[in-house]
Amino acid sequence: MRDAYIVTAVRTPGCKSARGTFKDTRPEDLLSFIVSAAVERTPNIEKKDVEDFAIGCAFPEAEQGLNIGRVGAQIAGFPDETSGFTINRLCSSGLEAIAGATLRVRAGWSEIVIAGGVESMTMVPMAGNLPRPHPEYAKTHAALWGNMGNTAETVATRYNISRQAQDEFAFNSHMKATEALNKKLFKEIVPTPAIKYVMQKDGTFIKETFIIDYDDGIRPQTTVEGLGKLRAVFSVGGTVTAGNSSQTTDAAGAAIIMSEDKVKELGIKPLAKVKCYTTVGCRADEMGVGPKYAIPKLLKIAGVDLKEIGLFEINEAFASQALYCIQELGIDMAKVNIHGGAIALGHPLGATGAKLTATLLSNMREKGVKYGVESMCVGGGMGAAALFELCD
Repeated sequence: MRDAYIVTAVRTPGCKSARGTFKDTRPEDLLSFIVSAAVERTPNIEKKDVEDFAIGCAFPEAEQGLNIGRVGAQIAGFPDETSGFTINRLCSSGLEAIAGATLRVRAGWSEIVIAGGVESMTMVPMAGNLPRPHPEYAKTHAALWGNMGNTAETVATRYNISRQAQDEFAFNSHMKATEALNKKLFKEIVPTPAIKYVMQKDGTFIKETFIIDYDDGIRPQTTVEGLGKLRAVFSVGGTVTAGNSSQTTDAAGAAIIMSEDKVKELGIKPLAKVKCYTTVGCRADEMGVGPKYAIPKLLKIAGVDLKEIGLFEINEAFASQALYCIQELGIDMAKVNIHGGAIALGHPLGATGAKLTATLLSNMREKGVKYGVESMCVGGGMGAAALFELCD
């Protein structure tokens, strides 16, 4: 198979669902904006050159329904000839889209594909608008459809991850994110239009647009003591709180994937290669341990040693599961989520895989790191992981 390259990877800010800056901004608008921005930031290509869209979305219904991969492309002004599809592997949907688009280009089926993800957790609730688990199977396998917070409690209890350790991990996520925000290190963020509706004196509303250029869930004032005062939300006497869990978030991300022939023809300097991607299943009731199994499988397939990995983006769905996986794998914490993770920056489900790719590649370039790994746990009991190689 031929080589394929990521030439651009960008994201919108991540904004708190229901209370954040994007609460009135539709997901199609987030997606159409970020894919257009990706093209604008890539020299020598136009929208007509993009053949297909691969877009991850964890709950592709309502405002996110009817194939948002195609809808987003059309709203963004891509020509009718540019096709699009939507893919769902819950929390790794955006990464699944990037991996699948890479394979498509490597196989010679496409020359230029945009892959990414989008999620409005404000407009489409967790689990969707009408969840209907299988009535008989759910009696004995409830965790397959259950609240992810309960699986985080299971991980904490089963593997002895203390409340103190979880709160310290959450505190560090906010502090790293605060430092990165203050130093303007989130270079992968594209300032993004947001919508708000403003009431007039006569009781009517007008629609206004403004620009947001930062993740609005970062809490610089966070303290370990303050986190310790929060009550458990998923289990009486438990340890998982709103403070040591990821934030539900609205966001989108996109990457442009191009064949080696096109890179050379257009004179584009590529950013990175997707060297390998894999997924693995685990027990649904301890869903969060997925990265513990996915990362070793990934590195074995790729023939790369853990010590060769310079940076990791491991999704902080919950402090309990992220901390457990990092400790079990023996990963140097200094290499993990160097600008904070989902506890501070948010976890916009279907967009997270694309969002983390943009962040990881930006950080790899900043640090001059050859290999980076992105990984996350996935609802239903899975893990996903991808290996990226920075281009010279």
